[in-house]
Amino acid sequence: MQIARNDIDDMIVHEKMQAALEYQNEAWADGRADGIEPEIIADAAIALAMRETIRLHGEAGAEAMLESLKERMLAGEFSPDRRIQ
Repeated sequence: MQIARNDIDDMIVHEKMQAALEYQNEAWADGRADGIEPEIIADAAIALAMRETIRLHGEAGAEAMLESLKERMLAGEFSPDRRIQ
């Protein structure tokens, strides 16, 4: 059975996302260890993400990303109590 090119691309994106999340977790832990409150770390992370998104995709792209994140949030994707089945 041959793996489709799109499947390989999806796997690569998934692996990159996992690595990025690990980097974010390390940065979060470092900030907490330095006494920075979680709310401040979260605000800084979101502000940086928005600046980069606007730089790469413009304000319309950033707005689309925010709408997507809102839908995902309301669906419970980011809930700490979420269970994947």
